[in-house]
Amino acid sequence: MEHYDPLSQNSQEPLEPQESVYAAPPQEDGFTPPARDPLGTPGYTIGQKPKKSGGAARKTVALCLVCALLGGLGGGGLVMGLQGGTNPGAIHYGNRTPAPLSTISADTKTAMTVPEVYANYVDSCVGITVDLVTTNLFGQRVQSAAAGSGFVITEDGYIVTNYHVIKGADSITVTFVDGTSFPATLVGGEEDNDVAVIKINAAGLHPVILGDSTDMYVGETVVTIGNPLGELTFSLSDGVVSALDRGITLSDGSKINMIQTNCTINSGNSGGPLFNLHGEVIGIVSAKYSNGGDPFSGGASVEGLGFAIPINDVGEMIRDIIQNGYVTGKPYLGISVRTVDAQSDPELPKGAKVIIATPTLCAAKAGIQEGDVITAVGDVKVTGKEELIQAKNAYKAGETVNFTVYRQGQTKVIAVTMDEENLATSKAHMDYQEQWAKEHGQGQQEQQQAPNQGQIPEEFFGGGGLPFPFF
Repeated sequence: MEHYDPLSQNSQEPLEPQESVYAAPPQEDGFTPPARDPLGTPGYTIGQKPKKSGGAARKTVALCLVCALLGGLGGGGLVMGLQGGTNPGAIHYGNRTPAPLSTISADTKTAMTVPEVYANYVDSCVGITVDLVTTNLFGQRVQSAAAGSGFVITEDGYIVTNYHVIKGADSITVTFVDGTSFPATLVGGEEDNDVAVIKINAAGLHPVILGDSTDMYVGETVVTIGNPLGELTFSLSDGVVSALDRGITLSDGSKINMIQTNCTINSGNSGGPLFNLHGEVIGIVSAKYSNGGDPFSGGASVEGLGFAIPINDVGEMIRDIIQNGYVTGKPYLGISVRTVDAQSDPELPKGAKVIIATPTLCAAKAGIQEGDVITAVGDVKVTGKEELIQAKNAYKAGETVNFTVYRQGQTKVIAVTMDEENLATSKAHMDYQEQWAKEHGQGQQEQQQAPNQGQIPEEFFGGGGLPFPFF
């Protein structure tokens, strides 16, 4: 019987027949069907093939190969080219030896592969679960749960996450990749920049290495490790830096500088680290866009639009929180405002109307009164609450700034020396707000304009809550 190599039309030497490992029994008419390996045994070889005419077979195979190549170029695939080979039906297994992963600490100079970044730092990442206690529309306290991510910043248990992950938390639990869990306490946070620090009672942890986010380029590969949906724990996603210095407006109207990335980011990823390939954290994963335009909404996704806070923007804040429990030097006015415009109040100019002014804090002490409309801070025009936040944040505690206010048909300029935002000033303002709320029950004009009758609107409090209200 003549054998041939179907992949070479010039082959003249017959191939030696191979012994079948599994052959079907001959049929009554003498024809033996091709052997099959029903178990997919590795190393299986096909037995003897049916006799064919040598010349015709070569032409047929050559035609099949031509058709296969043409089909492949045209998108038709290579199925025909695989037919008629020496081992039709055989299953082929690779024998590659996987390269070992480096799990030594990154030296920040040598580039790592994506698997190496994960292997080196997955034990530095944590899942965060919080129990939240809120008050519903009927004044009832309601308990719920939320989840996020974080990363270890010191060997003795300080962990960084997003402020919105732990905001309003009644309790916080941290879980590592080995399943070990710890209760955590809130050290402090900075809501305007969405960063917070929590602490667990542990030692000998593996902290991350902070990089320089100003050294990044668009197109560089980045990696994030987190807990999407709060269930798919310690998941890795990779992508590139899509844009730098992207100004993003959050749901409360405040703006924050972000790194844009196409890493897959979902609910539960918030607070996780964004690594470069040198194993350095260059950002804190914070948000993704939805079709509604709110980075924190749970609406339909817009793919490939994730955002992270540059680590350089919050590095000093993190150190401040660890050392002092809050960000030092932040200016604080001790007022609560709402935006006014021609639609909400046509008799007033555009600006931020003062609803509450705590008598013991700087704005009221300088002469700003409830009912005043702030229209400018220094040389910056103020048309609403968001502009007031941005204008105020351009200064430091202790600086004196001129506030332009409209009061009963007159414009006044009032010099205000900024207080520092800390637990004492925040508590003083919140205590006065509670007193104000009791004195201004239902039926007041401002209350009637509120979306929920009988409750003080959140915007009156600057959207902040203890211990970090906006103003």
